Amino acid sequence: MIFDMENLETFSVALPTDMAAEIRAAVQEGDYGSVSDVVQDALREWRVRRKAETLDIGELRRMVQDGIDSGPSLEADAVFARLRARFGQPPAA
Repeated sequence: MIFDMENLETFSVALPTDMAAEIRAAVQEGDYGSVSDVVQDALREWRVRRKAETLDIGELRRMVQDGIDSGPSLEADAVFARLRARFGQPPAA
């Protein structure tokens, strides 16, 4: 994601050693481009979780109905088989 540099704010955050090590490892392994990317991803997930916690039962029912109305689902195994056939097997982790 590209940000307007004028709209950025810097924070100093203290983390437990094990969390800091996990963040560094994620960057070193190439999962993220920087520590900021890790934190921004975590904050996006946090936003989603907070929003989900505030949904009322009516909104949840509407979302379920929207999913049902969107049409039939696909079998995951069939989708992954098509992806593997088209793009090959992913590298072993």
